This record gives sequence, structure tokens and C-alpha cells, in this order.
Amino acid sequence: MPRPKTLSDEKVLEIALGLIHERGPEALTFESLARACGLSPATLVQRFKTKAGLKQAALLAAWDRLDARTDALGASAARTPDGAVQLLVDLSRGYGEIEAYAEGLLVLREDLRDPVLRARGAAWRQRLSAALDTCFAATATAPRDIGLLMASQWQGSLLWWGFDPQGRVEDFVETSLRQFVMALLPR
Repeated sequence: MPRPKTLSDEKVLEIALGLIHERGPEALTFESLARACGLSPATLVQRFKTKAGLKQAALLAAWDRLDARTDALGASAARTPDGAVQLLVDLSRGYGEIEAYAEGLLVLREDLRDPVLRARGAAWRQRLSAALDTCFAATATAPRDIGLLMASQWQGSLLWWGFDPQGRVEDFVETSLRQFVMALLPR
């Protein structure tokens, strides 16, 4: 198969993310990416300079996607506690089975190691918390910072599901978040 003459950075990074999720962060090399995308390793080195730069660029692209998805779901969420639950259930879609979820934790490890990626995670926490706060804006009895509390509950429910992955992650998350809302805002 002839090599493509051009491939956008966006497409290259999408392929790089696929490799990271498929085989783990350490499997992303210029050689493995070259095989996957059809560009030469030298071309990839010219674009991304170092393996660390390539990995960071791929993970920053993933953060960009998550930011856009969070913004879209936040904009369309009902301004109710149920809307907040649905937003987080929708963000949980796509984790797949436990093996895929566990591989995702390896990606998270990379985010925690890199200060630039860690800052993106902190910024996303603020973005997600604000979107969730908006869902509770008309709920007079909602505690201050409910968005961050609920996002923390969501992250915990994902982890607990990972230890005992019975059923779909979305169902586990929804049950957990509904119990959380009922505990905070009994009807």
C-alpha cells in the first residue's frame, strides 16, 4: 500500500489515541504509529519531535474531545437533578467492558504524570462541576458545590464498578447517582 502524502495532525493523533487505548501508552512509538497511519517515522518525528511530545499531543487531543463532549452534554442537559444524572450517565457511555476501562486507567496514569495534562484534568473538573451546578441552580436545597460533589460521586461509582463489573457501567452509574441525589435532596 502506498504511503499517503498528507495526513492531518488531527487524524494522526486520533490514530495515536487508538494505539494508546488498544495497547497501552508505552506501545505508542513513532514506528508503531507509522505502521498504523502510513506516514514515515521521520515525518512523525518532524511533526512531534519526541515520543513524549507525541504522547502529550495525543492526550491533549483526547482532553479537547472530552471538553467538547462535556460542553455539548452540559448545554443540552435538563436544568434538574435528573438532567445532572443523565449528563454523567451519558459521559459514562463508551467505557466498554472492564478490559477497556482498565486500559483507560493506564491513560489516566499518563495524565497524572504530566503537569500539562494534569492541568487539563483540573480545568475539566471545573468545567464539569459548573455544568452540573447549572442543573441544580433552581433547586433551593442543593448544597453549595453540588457539581463537584456529584462529579466525585460519579468518579467513585466508576471505580467501584471496575472492581465488580456486573452489568453495564451506565446502569451502575445511574443507580449510584440517583441514590446520591436522593440522599442529598430527599423528596
